[in-house]
Amino acid sequence: MNACKCWAAVLIAGLLLPNVAVSADAAKAAFDKGMTCLDKKDYDAAIAAFSEVIKLDPKNAEAYGNRGRAFARKGDLDKAFGDSNNAIRLNPKLALGYNVRGSIYGERGNLEKAISDLNEAIRLDPKYATAYCNRGISYGKNGEYDKAVADLSKSIRLEPKDAVTYFNRGLAYKAEHDYDKSIVDLTEAIRLDPQNSLAYQIRGDAYGSKGDHDKAIADYTDVVRLDPKNADAYCNRGVAYRHKGELDKAIADYTEAIRLDPKMAVAYYDRGIAYQNKGDKATAEEDFEQAMKLGYKPP
Repeated sequence: MNACKCWAAVLIAGLLLPNVAVSADAAKAAFDKGMTCLDKKDYDAAIAAFSEVIKLDPKNAEAYGNRGRAFARKGDLDKAFGDSNNAIRLNPKLALGYNVRGSIYGERGNLEKAISDLNEAIRLDPKYATAYCNRGISYGKNGEYDKAVADLSKSIRLEPKDAVTYFNRGLAYKAEHDYDKSIVDLTEAIRLDPQNSLAYQIRGDAYGSKGDHDKAIADYTDVVRLDPKNADAYCNRGVAYRHKGELDKAIADYTEAIRLDPKMAVAYYDRGIAYQNKGDKATAEEDFEQAMKLGYKPP
């Protein structure tokens, strides 16, 4: 009787093993598809692929971590946070889980927890470029610009072709008033990602701070080409035109900024200055009054 049971067990195992192998192969194929979709920024397809992996292999921590990445890039931070927690629960030594959760804490402004998670990600994987980048971003948000530059520089050494890292180091340099270094980094960010309108905008601000108003205008013009509803870009281009004495162009840009954002107090105030410089004191006073009503406090 015992021998029969033993043979039965062997037969059952023999029947089950091919199905297990098929499931493992299917899970791997779905995982590979998910990673390809992540690289292509097709986040919906990536989420679908990693969900399939999780269905086939519910204990796959990396699938949860990478699905969390996709959710985070789509802006669905709640789902991303849940997936990162599951990844850490299933594998407490998976740096990916801490990196995703740390980046979400950073997005939500909980910088202490963000830095703590990213510290852990880096401890587990000292060559994790994205974790250094995310920790650098958190340091920057916390006003610790030296630490931000150090982390972002480390990230660039590990991964020299990441536009996001150059962009954020450019932001940190700008915050330190090192406009030349900021411009160099933002130029590289634009080279790597020419559609990043915000990189043009921040570089335009840096050029403006240096007094190079022509280059600032060129950058703001690229911003409005890429993002025609960007009221800040019109307002800032108006400032550059005003500094050049091109008051009609400045007024046109301020007016467009106000059309896009009727509560932009600074645009009213700056347009008032332009009208004042043209000698139209009555219209200038109207703009100054509206700016004050919207809560603007002159510097």
